[in-house]
Amino acid sequence: MEGFGPNQKWIYVMNAKLPANSVEANSREIWTQLFNQKGSALGLFFSSGSLWGIILIMVSKNNPPSNKKRSPLSIFVVIALCGFFYILGAWQRSGFGKGDSIALEVTKQTDCNIFTNLNFETHHNDVEIVEPSKPKAQVFKPCDVKYTDYTPCQEQDRAMKFPRDNMIYRERHCPPQEEKLHCLIPAPKGYMTPFEWPKSRDYVHYANVPHKSLTVEKAVQNWVQFKGNVFKFPGGGTMFPQGADAYIDELASVIPIADGSVRTALDTGCGVASWGAYMLKRNVLAMSFAPRDNHEAQVQFALERGVPAVVGVLGSINLPYPSRAFDMAQCSRCLIPWTANDGMYLMEVDRVLRPGGYWVLSGPPINWKTYYQVWKRSKEDLQAEQRKIEELAERLCWEKKYEKGDIAIWRKKVNDKSCRRNSANMCKPRDADDVWYTNMETCVTPFPKVSSASEVAGGELKKFPARLFAVPPLISKGLIEGVSPESYQEDNKLWKKHVNAYKRINRLIGTTRYRNVMDMNAGLGGFAAALESPKSWVMNVVPTISKNTLGVVYERGLIGIYHDWCEGFSTYPRTYDLIHANGVFSLYQNKCSFEDILLEMDRILRPEGSIIFRDDVDVLNKVRKIAGGMRWDTKMNDHEDGPLVPEKILVVVKQYWVGSKGNSTSNNE
Repeated sequence: MEGFGPNQKWIYVMNAKLPANSVEANSREIWTQLFNQKGSALGLFFSSGSLWGIILIMVSKNNPPSNKKRSPLSIFVVIALCGFFYILGAWQRSGFGKGDSIALEVTKQTDCNIFTNLNFETHHNDVEIVEPSKPKAQVFKPCDVKYTDYTPCQEQDRAMKFPRDNMIYRERHCPPQEEKLHCLIPAPKGYMTPFEWPKSRDYVHYANVPHKSLTVEKAVQNWVQFKGNVFKFPGGGTMFPQGADAYIDELASVIPIADGSVRTALDTGCGVASWGAYMLKRNVLAMSFAPRDNHEAQVQFALERGVPAVVGVLGSINLPYPSRAFDMAQCSRCLIPWTANDGMYLMEVDRVLRPGGYWVLSGPPINWKTYYQVWKRSKEDLQAEQRKIEELAERLCWEKKYEKGDIAIWRKKVNDKSCRRNSANMCKPRDADDVWYTNMETCVTPFPKVSSASEVAGGELKKFPARLFAVPPLISKGLIEGVSPESYQEDNKLWKKHVNAYKRINRLIGTTRYRNVMDMNAGLGGFAAALESPKSWVMNVVPTISKNTLGVVYERGLIGIYHDWCEGFSTYPRTYDLIHANGVFSLYQNKCSFEDILLEMDRILRPEGSIIFRDDVDVLNKVRKIAGGMRWDTKMNDHEDGPLVPEKILVVVKQYWVGSKGNSTSNNE
């Protein structure tokens, strides 16, 4: 632009686009170049919003600055232009100028809307590094339909290779690594979600456990009846064909079942677990076990009914429970030879029975005078057997409290101060809870030491439910390494927080939708305690390679079992609705294959059941990769304290599918 005199030139620079962090540097550079031209400059540097520029610069190229006064007109023009461009900049910033139309168009091209389908899963460390040497995630195929009821460590074909002495062939015999199945156990065709509790106590879908043999074999004893497409369980048993309630009422006339003194019970040789099923409404948790034998699917029926049970037997090895675990134990025509091996089996019951606990025997040889002909045994034989049991009970420091009709009840004394054990073979000092694959011995487990005749050996427990959150004696006495009363209470608070977080993720947790629950790494039992409700029960598993805390679990009035997750669990397929795996895979990271553990979890999980993994994010990413080939739907969630915590929560739902011929499956079947 030319103007105002022959020797003067106006230089006008407008809307120069300068980065915000270089405005000052650039403006200084421009002014320096102008002043170096040996001329005079009159200018105005302005900014308005994002527009920076030089409005007006007058440079005299040839003439040195003169002392002549500026024309009032030129000053007015400068001021006018200054005001004009200020107004122009303000107008553009308001959003109505053409300059903002460009920015508006860019904004339109950038999608800043709120997405309704945002993926809220965590992605921390979830990007896989592709290594050509490593194969992609394996897709697991369904097993043949003949494996529908597969129990890896109690399979009949393998069992028959072992001795029958002391029921060894009915104990756990797991396949070696090369014989393990690497496929998904199918559900039977027509499988249906079990009835919800309490209806499940009385009814089971035939399609889920398609075995009718017990309906014929035990028809007179009222175990189970087949009606249409369901099995009905009237609540009867061999020794209580008129129903478990009347039987339990008789027991309650001697044993304080109603006031919470009895909370945990052991049912040896349980059948379909009707006794345990009806004890639940008395707020007693019964751990029921029976072998996988010619009484087809009896434990499977129990679990399908929503009753705690495992496949097991009193044989040559210790039961997988800690010492002093149960408030009572019972044998209702369980046919266990109590006097065999010099009373070894009764001594094992004594080991797991709490001081002050009760043992109930109904069936041979009790009331032998009435039944000796039915049992096809001589009076002398049965009388001698009962006399031997009485002698064993005295050696064990048990006191007989009741015998009437078919029932006899003994009570274990609270300590050994009044015991007459001169002839008793006491067990040598060892850890009485070290029982995993440990041979049973014919010896009596000693009572813990006491200081007075009234003191309960091992510590007195509060009545349930107060004992659920009271400090267990094992902790108050300092017998669990690294656990104090204070840390125990903190653990309870933590698990209440965790369970609340789980319920926010899955609102069905805590309802009858998830009846049979398993905690694979139970610790102090905090998860089960926080979840405690008549709507569900929890099998608290303490891994054999972790700290032994199962005694604490039982002192809280909960139930559980020892197990090594490198092997198959002692249960039938499809027996748990919800599985909780806290730190399991970190624990077993260098012990055995993640794949084997996950396939076992899939075996025991019901179709459309759920798993909650809680572990380090790197471990869970490995788990998630394997799970991708297992017909599971997965979702990663942040720790309840936020995304920066490396521990995450992986939630799984098992898809519904059933087996069909030819090793194929269909979601539509």
